[in-house]
Amino acid sequence: MGEVFNKKTKEFNTEVNFKKAQYFFIKKNWDSTLVYSMKQLSLSKNKELADYCHYFRGYSFRELKLLKEAKYELNLISKKFILYQLVNYKLGAISLELKEFEKAILFFQKTESVYINEDKECKLSSIYANLGTCYLHLNKFKIAEFYLFKSIKIQKTESDTLPLINSYFNIANLYYVQYKDQKAMPYFEKAYSLSKKIKDFDKKRQASKNMSVVEENRGNFKQALVYRKESEQWKDSLNNQNKVWALADYEKKYAVAQKQKQILVLKVENKLKETQRKTMFFSTLGLLLLLSGGIYAYAQKVKNAKIIFTQKVKLDQLNATKDQLFSIVSHDLRSSVNALKTSNTKLTTSLETKNYDQLDQLLHQNSAIANGAYNLLDNLLHWALLQTKQLYFHKDSVHLFSIVQQIEYNYKPLLLDKSITFENTISKNSFIFVDLDSLKIVLRNLLDNAIKFSPENSKISFYTIETNTNFCQLVIQDCGLGMTQNTINELLQDSELLAKKKNSEIIGTGLGMQLCKQMIKKNSGSLTIESELNKGTKMILSFPKTEQNG
Repeated sequence: MGEVFNKKTKEFNTEVNFKKAQYFFIKKNWDSTLVYSMKQLSLSKNKELADYCHYFRGYSFRELKLLKEAKYELNLISKKFILYQLVNYKLGAISLELKEFEKAILFFQKTESVYINEDKECKLSSIYANLGTCYLHLNKFKIAEFYLFKSIKIQKTESDTLPLINSYFNIANLYYVQYKDQKAMPYFEKAYSLSKKIKDFDKKRQASKNMSVVEENRGNFKQALVYRKESEQWKDSLNNQNKVWALADYEKKYAVAQKQKQILVLKVENKLKETQRKTMFFSTLGLLLLLSGGIYAYAQKVKNAKIIFTQKVKLDQLNATKDQLFSIVSHDLRSSVNALKTSNTKLTTSLETKNYDQLDQLLHQNSAIANGAYNLLDNLLHWALLQTKQLYFHKDSVHLFSIVQQIEYNYKPLLLDKSITFENTISKNSFIFVDLDSLKIVLRNLLDNAIKFSPENSKISFYTIETNTNFCQLVIQDCGLGMTQNTINELLQDSELLAKKKNSEIIGTGLGMQLCKQMIKKNSGSLTIESELNKGTKMILSFPKTEQNG
């Protein structure tokens, strides 16, 4: 591999960043390798050099234990790369470290299929050893055994002892996990014997530790303790408390093996202690369960109390609404009935005196009073049905112009009485998807309010605003008293309670507006208000269009 890099360095002599990246790569200065390879990638578009730089980066990231970043860089290398065999091998090694054993097997098999013995980092024995390790982790023991023995056969002819020790470890572990201890022990012993010839302290420690386990399973605690002490000496620090306790544990086992006469006494003592521990455990468990039950019961009590309190608050609000409703409606009905009573007395007098002008005026007045009382009772009925969820809504396509014509006809007497001009300029192509009955209630209430608030000889207009949305905007405009922004905000406030009755009789109960808002909402619509004092009001309703006309 070094010869290939040197050749490329001479070929691309002018690429300074590539030369530096290659230099630091050979020196195993991984951080500097990453810096200069990135500079080379950012400044050059040469695909061949890019493959080398991605290889440098993948190799460096792996050495820095940044495995996912290493995998990403290696996957960017094209298959034309001269060292692509090494790329597959490195990807297999990374997948093995990430415990992605199935992926690792695929990479190692690709490496094996195109194997060319060019680099000591990618030897055939290593490929077989890695395949064996992958299958061992996947519990495919037969295949693992096949590859591990193939790797051992080649490794015995090579000068590097360390891979052979690793293969012996793997073979021993393969048998050990299958409870074939008699087959595993010779390979543990071979690994231990070879570890004497190497300088790798970690392998020495691992080999002696494995031997301590082997001797312990044989029941030879004295020899197990010897191996355990040898294993501990190869660790970095002898002051580690975990080591002290581990060593003490093996010394204890050795002492127990030498004092068999004390075993029965210790067993009796252990049984007594176990009984005491169990008694204490179950007593503690019982107390904990009792305490937990008490806490749970208290929590449920608090939760139920909160629910009851919330329901009480809601009920108080509903009762307040009911009381307010009864107060407002009874007041208005009493006023209407009293007005009818007074008017009828005057009507009788007019009949007796044959004052026909006053008689005509009183009849119109009685009609207006009766109409107001009827509207109040009609709104009250629909509001009650709406609150008790008994009002049935059936949405259908509605021709808006025709419905407004019907409403105008119903209110013709009131319009004529105040000499108010009614203007209907709604597009005859406007179809909306709503419940017809609730729409009529909304339009009647809003027109009734417009007439009530408008002076004589004024105008009320119904018209639509064309938009490109799926909603139709209907505007009801009058030239009446208007209202302040605070009043508008109060009217539009989302509340189930009725508005408070003001001193002015013009304000009314507020029941009609509450009914309108709820029915508009039920029809998937919306309401906005634009108004100025003494300049009139615009009620802007938005309803969904019928689909075929949307």
